[in-house]
Amino acid sequence: MPSQPAPLLLFAVTTDLCFDQRMQRICSSLAAAGYRVQLVGWQRPGSPPLTPQPYAQHRLQGWFQQGKLFYLEYNLRLFFYLLSQRAAAWCAADLDTALPVWLRARLGGQPFVYDAHELFTEVPEVVARPAVQRIWRWVEGFIVQRAQQAYTVGPALARVFEQRYGRPFAVVRNVSRLRDELPLPASVPPTSYILYQGALNVGRGLEALLDAMPQVAGRLVICGEGDLSAALRARADKLGLLASGKVEFRGYVLPEALREVTRHAAVGIMLLENIGLSYYYSLANKFFDYVHAGIPQVLIDFPEYRALNEQFDVAELVADLHPTTLATALNRLLRDDPARYQHLAHNCRQAAPQLSWQHEERVLLELYAAVVPLAPIAPRPQ
Repeated sequence: MPSQPAPLLLFAVTTDLCFDQRMQRICSSLAAAGYRVQLVGWQRPGSPPLTPQPYAQHRLQGWFQQGKLFYLEYNLRLFFYLLSQRAAAWCAADLDTALPVWLRARLGGQPFVYDAHELFTEVPEVVARPAVQRIWRWVEGFIVQRAQQAYTVGPALARVFEQRYGRPFAVVRNVSRLRDELPLPASVPPTSYILYQGALNVGRGLEALLDAMPQVAGRLVICGEGDLSAALRARADKLGLLASGKVEFRGYVLPEALREVTRHAAVGIMLLENIGLSYYYSLANKFFDYVHAGIPQVLIDFPEYRALNEQFDVAELVADLHPTTLATALNRLLRDDPARYQHLAHNCRQAAPQLSWQHEERVLLELYAAVVPLAPIAPRPQ
């Protein structure tokens, strides 16, 4: 008899599929385990062509790119697209995809899985608008209680969800896969740079970082775009940082190229403002990316990062985002304390094997095996 096809897992995100490294890791791991996987995202005006992946990809297209009309259009287009699809389980990445994914799962009688990349009701853009926050809190309560499986990116966020809704939340950290290549030598190369990678959005400490740069003995490379792209470029220009070459904006960088950019940096930056529980309890992938590259980082002193740094000592922690505070921490690593730099870089090498996707992948596969078990592979007849 012909064998049954492997079960299909369908994931939905609002992001550009080329740059969503967490979903690339999750979908690739599940595909390698034997599932068929499809990832659905959104076509942005500047989206590059889809990169080859071991799973199916589909981009929805529409008129709007942000705000209420974007979320309304995305949810409607996603729901009608999902009606044409068949899957063994349906997974929503964050609240902004959750309602149509849950409804499609309910209509088909299949499991619904919720992957909380952040505490969506506590991101700065939502916290600043109480009426909008109330709507998303209602959506969160509705969705979380109906998920057959739920997981998030860090222990602190898992505890918040568990306290709010009295249900278990698993943790699949947003850790990069450990590669075979070795980091660069544990000293500051003369041509290297400070690196910020990520969204250029409110609450990332980027304004303070730019204000600090005139006092810093090094240059800054920024990889990413976001709501503050134009404002940050204007601020850098006003400070004379663009003309002097102290700051370089590289825009969006594909993951493979970004990995190489990170390897050649001297110091990584991971700063956030305390303007919502999502940021305060975050555990961003860039922390792990810097560790894997063997580079020390300047790190905001928030609970998840403090706990990891107490264990591995790979970063200079800063208690605030005052430009003088940032300049002092950066200069200590770049110029003033070579022994401290080498110590942190050495610790990155020691920590990398323990902080890898290879560990998180096991948790992920166990979670999905509990929802949609894979059929055992029948032995070939002798």
